[in-house]
Amino acid sequence: MPLYKLEDFDPNYRDTFAGDDIKALDLYTEGKEKIGSVADALVDPEGRFRYLVINTGIASLGKKILLPIGLSHIDYNQKRVYADGLSKAQVERLPEYKDSITVDYDYEEQVRNVYRPEGRDVNYNRDEYNYQQEPSFYNLNDQSHQTLKLYEERLVASKTRVKTGEVSVGKHIETETARVSVPIEKERVVIERVTPTTSEAVVDSRELKFQEGEVARIELYEETPDIHKEAFVREEVRVRKVVDKETVEAEETIRREELDIDTQGDLRVNESGSNLNKSV
Repeated sequence: MPLYKLEDFDPNYRDTFAGDDIKALDLYTEGKEKIGSVADALVDPEGRFRYLVINTGIASLGKKILLPIGLSHIDYNQKRVYADGLSKAQVERLPEYKDSITVDYDYEEQVRNVYRPEGRDVNYNRDEYNYQQEPSFYNLNDQSHQTLKLYEERLVASKTRVKTGEVSVGKHIETETARVSVPIEKERVVIERVTPTTSEAVVDSRELKFQEGEVARIELYEETPDIHKEAFVREEVRVRKVVDKETVEAEETIRREELDIDTQGDLRVNESGSNLNKSV
């Protein structure tokens, strides 16, 4: 489960605490010995306090550590936080907290192992671990943590891509009968028998040649059509997607916690902050 710094989770957390700032509190032992100060707080995604980030001042250690919220007692009147039995030995064994690190299950286990009683054998499933399994570390005691957080619900908008359909582009073949006209040429022989104009003229016997058999040869040709098929690009089809944008408005009922103050008798009540509902 991810954890968030207090101001990253709620930039207006000081208004939530009616002007009080947990980061301004000093840390004391139950014997009222100052051992450091609160540098920050870590909350879960639902806004519940899980750890106080402590800037220690024990001897020369001077490092930041995490203190489970259930081991602290907060006194806003004295601007102090009291730690249950935090010792120098524990501070030495606790892993150093830095703003750049990610607080994951392994890191939290290092922290919890320091605070767990010696000899206590735990075997939690990292995938199923819940803070309620160790209430002494994480439960908020009403008497010790009287001012922490008022919750409100907010609408959080997010977007999810949902498939609404699909377009499939394919091809099929259609057939038709095509006709083409090709002009061709054919040769033929024309034989004409005509009467000579000099039919009465006498032929010189020296030029006279009688003969039998073939006297002439003429070859005939004709054109034949050569028809075949070739493929050409008739048309190009381009398929692409475009994104149309629109704004969707939603309406939902949300809840917010407000403070109710009940008084009896002639009491003087000092109220700070805003949005207080007073019922008498």
